[in-house]
Amino acid sequence: MSKADRLKEEIGWLKVAFGIAVALDASLVAWLAQNYASAKPVILIAALVAAVVIAAVIVLVNRRAYRRIEELEDV
Repeated sequence: MSKADRLKEEIGWLKVAFGIAVALDASLVAWLAQNYASAKPVILIAALVAAVVIAAVIVLVNRRAYRRIEELEDV
């Protein structure tokens, strides 16, 4: 497998991971918006922390994908 093919495959997997993370984060934020008044504080704090962590994962996956795209341009 050539380096270009390997980079394309990795970019494909990063797109999948990015899409899943975005869907999870959007769902979690929507749940927080709908249930902030009725949920227990511990669950709200855990959901907020999870949303922040997932948002950080989104940023990291995005940066990694752009690095791989730049590597692909060099090949």
